[in-house]
Amino acid sequence: MFDFLRNKRVLITGHTGFKGSWLSAWLLKLGAEVTGYALPPHTAEDHFVQLGLANRMRHVEGDLLDLPKLTATFRDARPEIVFHLAAQALVRRSYSEPKLTFDTNVTGGVNLLEAIRATPEARALVFVTSDKCYRNHEWVWGYRESDELGGDDPYSASKAAAELVFRSYAASFFSKRENFAAATARAGNVIGGGDFAADRIVPDCIRALRTKQPIIIRSPEATRPWQHVLEPLSGYLRLAQALFGADGRKFEGGWNFGPLKDSNRSVRELVERVIAGWGEGDMKIERPVNAPHESRLLHLNCDKAHGELDWSPTWHFAEGVDETTRWYRETTKGGDVWTLTNAQIAAYEKAFVKA
Repeated sequence: MFDFLRNKRVLITGHTGFKGSWLSAWLLKLGAEVTGYALPPHTAEDHFVQLGLANRMRHVEGDLLDLPKLTATFRDARPEIVFHLAAQALVRRSYSEPKLTFDTNVTGGVNLLEAIRATPEARALVFVTSDKCYRNHEWVWGYRESDELGGDDPYSASKAAAELVFRSYAASFFSKRENFAAATARAGNVIGGGDFAADRIVPDCIRALRTKQPIIIRSPEATRPWQHVLEPLSGYLRLAQALFGADGRKFEGGWNFGPLKDSNRSVRELVERVIAGWGEGDMKIERPVNAPHESRLLHLNCDKAHGELDWSPTWHFAEGVDETTRWYRETTKGGDVWTLTNAQIAAYEKAFVKA
């Protein structure tokens, strides 16, 4: 599975973040030569820190907005494959820090693409945006890659803008480049062990459960396409494999990596399953007055990935939530983070091959 990555030079932006740390651990397991470029981790509790990744890969701390440092990192690493994950990824934070959100997600994306232009060794780029790059009409059916881009909140708008920036670079520069292919990837609401960000429902659940406090939820009936972190990462790896191949140009454009519609569940259902997996706890619903707008209904159509990449979800809602809760429960009891993380990757690989 993904044997093509063995001994390949891979660069990840945002490797100190939640998804980036899981992808880094997986790439190391696959035998890749991994370089990461990102801001420092926020706390000693971060998944990146607990995995000890600073000592297991080439770790470079830097801001996407520092183009000279970013370009120098690319020059030194000479990556063959690039995964761009770095972002300001929180909707609610985008309301309090809109300029930071646009600077990071749009200008940072421009800088990443400039670094790619200056790296002749690069053969494949997976440029990660978000399912929220689509203009949300609260449809009951899933958004397709050809649907309208847009967003009212700063985070969603910044991701739609990043998609437009990517399209411009792809048409203006990369279409003329030999032996190179690039695509964007859009995933749903990702959960998994090691996420301790503020204003995310699962980390908020775990913090409350650890301190035996009720879990406060704002919008219990809002639905999201919940998926374990390894689900979209497997999609990114599959996409990178296709882009890296001899006919990589066939796989350019945008790609959705979301769960089956059955995993599109309410916040209430998610919290109830986390509590059941933890073994105790309760929830409290508080509907804040004048809360910033967040979409209530969102779902991705992944027919393109199913048909053209032979990619399908492997862990559905119950498995994803249960594995996530087990990770937190076991590490809270003192379980080794590196061992547990790699065991979950191995279990996912086994299930992925069978799917």
